[in-house]
Amino acid sequence: MDEHEYRELYHSINSNRCVFEKALLTRRFGCSQVARINIGDREAAGCSNPAAVEVCAELLDQMHNKATFALGMKHVNGPLPHAREMKVQCGGLLGLEAIIYETDSPEGTADIFGLIAKSIREYEEISQLPYSKLMQHIAHYEGRPRRKRD
Repeated sequence: MDEHEYRELYHSINSNRCVFEKALLTRRFGCSQVARINIGDREAAGCSNPAAVEVCAELLDQMHNKATFALGMKHVNGPLPHAREMKVQCGGLLGLEAIIYETDSPEGTADIFGLIAKSIREYEEISQLPYSKLMQHIAHYEGRPRRKRD
């Protein structure tokens, strides 16, 4: 299956794409709403709850908008490169977990949507979250090191 066929099949099967798909596919994070999809030898993550997609998308949007300085960018135009997107998703979720549960676990959360729902209960709106603290976690997040090629 070539890349074009994969993309077409991916979009036809995965109508509710999880906005935190990159974080989920690291296996450091889980979600109660995830619908895992296997296409050939690849894995994708969808969402079983359309309302959850909207809530998660709003949080990720806010993190993108606030993370420009933490990412060393002036503004975000379109999709971020993979490494920067990983910093926003993984660093942002780890930061949110540290704020909400007052712990600094490098493991990741077992339920992204549960974490976001608890955040909303505590801060009333996604826009009210302490983004300055979240940005510290995004700035300091480091993905796995590059593999050395022989």
